Formats: sequence, structure tokens, C-alpha cells
Amino acid sequence: MEAKAEIIFDRFVYSCAFEKYRGQEEFIPEHFLGFQLSGETHAFHADGQVVIRENTVVFVPKNQLIRTIKYPSREGNYQFLAITLDTAALQRYAAENKIRISTPYSGKQKLFFKPDEFLRSFFISLTPYINHNKEATPKLADLKIREAIELLLQSNPDFKNLLFDFSEPHKSDLREFMQQNYMFNVPVATLARLTGRSLSGFKRDFARAFGVTPKLWLKERRLEEAYYLIKQKQQKPADFYLDLGFENLSHFYFSFRQKYGVTTSEV
Repeated sequence: MEAKAEIIFDRFVYSCAFEKYRGQEEFIPEHFLGFQLSGETHAFHADGQVVIRENTVVFVPKNQLIRTIKYPSREGNYQFLAITLDTAALQRYAAENKIRISTPYSGKQKLFFKPDEFLRSFFISLTPYINHNKEATPKLADLKIREAIELLLQSNPDFKNLLFDFSEPHKSDLREFMQQNYMFNVPVATLARLTGRSLSGFKRDFARAFGVTPKLWLKERRLEEAYYLIKQKQQKPADFYLDLGFENLSHFYFSFRQKYGVTTSEV
């Protein structure tokens, strides 16, 4: 059974599953705050893998790529609740509270885990809306988002420099970025945005750096990693083709033979 995502009310999303579920690549365009009500989320990003365990609050900064696997609890239930801290809401909060930042946030983590009891209580207070015991108004949604911002700043005042940094992403090194993110199957336009470039600028800089188009480079890089996993790690394509960004197994087999002139079993 597939995982189900349900919008409880404006900017709040509840996700549930009853079997292990592998999610697709997700581009995170806005900050979000989440709570693992039951089960576990295994999140994969450019810097590695993290496990979001039950009863954990997690903060996910914007502008990154993440792939998830959702594991139900022993009782057979997976539940995750998230609130989006969108740019418009953060800009209103910053204007009303006269917040200005002078230095960018220096933390490098992709996901932050908070043991804060106030944040846990905040999410528990939303459970009546999951069960539809209460209905929320847009005004209440705004109040809850403001409360989430307040609690985040209370838990770590340095988050001010992250939450209220409204600048566009800076240009990143293309070679380093692509080596870290080649396995994510997302549009080239998303890759361009994450590197701080327009689509045309990304394609131009990419041609200078690699001498080929992004699509061709991604295909070749993924196949090279596949060859390594088969030859050196003795792994089966069915176990990793999705993790390398291939959409289906037949397409992978065709591309592999086209590049190397042999089948995966012959390797």
C-alpha cells in the first residue's frame, strides 16, 4: 500500500503508511518542521543518510534534495506530521518583529533534530486535526505557524540567521555539487536553482565544466557507479537502480549494455 499524504489545513501535511514505502526524490523549496509520530523515516541527501526516529522533531532547511524510505512501527503504522515555514510567512514575521540578519547561518547540517519538549507539545496539539475532531480556520493556521517560528527561535536563537535569510542561493561549484547529487532524478531546472543559476546559465557553465550536456553526463556518471557496484560490490541492479536515479529496470539494462557492450550478468 502506498503512503498517503493529506493536507490537514493550510501548510500542514500529515503522511501515513502501513507498509515500507520508498518515496521519490523531493526538492525542498521551503523550510519545514516535522514530527515523527510513529515509525521511522530514513532520509538520504547529498551528505549521507540520517534516521528520523519516533517522537523526534526535525527541521529541514530549504533548497535541497532528499529521498526517503518510510518504515512503519512494530504496531504497523507510520505517521509523520509537517508544517511548511514558507517565505511569505517568514517575511511577515521578520517585518513585524523588525528582524534583520547581518551574517548568514554557518551550520552545515542538512537536517536538525530537536529534543525540545515545547516543539513536541506543539505537534501533539495538532493531532485533533488529523483525526478531524476539530476544523481549522486560516487564522488559526497563521497562529500555529507563528508559534512554530517562536519555538524554533527559542530552541536555537542562531536559527534567526537561517530562517530570515531571504537571499537567493549563491553560485556553488558545479563539479562538487554534481558529484554529490548525481543520483537524484530531478529536472535540470531544479539542479540549476540549487546551484544558484538560471537554467541557461547552468547549461552554459555545465558545458564549460564537463564538455557535455547535463543529461548525458548524469547518464554516464550513474552507469559508472552502477558498474562499480556490480563489479566491486557484487550488488544486483534491482537493489540499486532507483537509488542511482534510473526510472525503471529495463531502461537501466538497455543503457548499461549500450555503454559497456555486455550485460550486467556478464560483468
